[in-house]
Amino acid sequence: MFLSYDSRYVYKKGSAIILKRRKNVMGLVLEEGRPADVSGRLEKEIRCYDLLDRLKIRYWRTDHPEAHADTMEACREIDAVLNAKVTKNLLLCNRQQTNFFLLMMPGEKVFKTKELSHQIGSARLSFASPEYMLKFLDITPGSLSVLGLMNDKENHVRLLVDREIAEAEYIGVHPCINTSSLKVATKDIFGTFLKEVHHDMTIVDLVGEV
Repeated sequence: MFLSYDSRYVYKKGSAIILKRRKNVMGLVLEEGRPADVSGRLEKEIRCYDLLDRLKIRYWRTDHPEAHADTMEACREIDAVLNAKVTKNLLLCNRQQTNFFLLMMPGEKVFKTKELSHQIGSARLSFASPEYMLKFLDITPGSLSVLGLMNDKENHVRLLVDREIAEAEYIGVHPCINTSSLKVATKDIFGTFLKEVHHDMTIVDLVGEV
């Protein structure tokens, strides 16, 4: 399922799509490719663009420095302009903190540890601490993204993908920082990108019922 545009608040300007906020003047613009000017951008963000460009993966970008994707309101507006599958990204680990998992699941589903544990053969799953997110993926809380696997050179993190995400046409991802979001074809992320960064993925089936 994809979010649809509300025509009262969306218009096109050239090749860009503008999402107008209803109560203030800030707008979100969807543009193809990397920023023309990367000054002031974090190195890890620029590395994401460099890799995607080198792999010839097509992507669209919206910048939202004033609307970090860490509130429901901000996420709804960002998701609307991306028009891609909404994903929830969680970094998990076993009790011993020896096995780590990046789980991608639909944003509307509720995560239940028991539902996942038996599918991957790892009991007592819990959320990994921010220190491991930074150590393995070079990402801080709020910016977790599958693109962070490019920084996991020793394959500490195993990728788990809900089947609903895997079957979507497009997904939204952060370029390792939550002040920008990218729309990328799912086949390019789970095909070309994962092959390049030497990671596999495991498909899981999550119901997510409360």
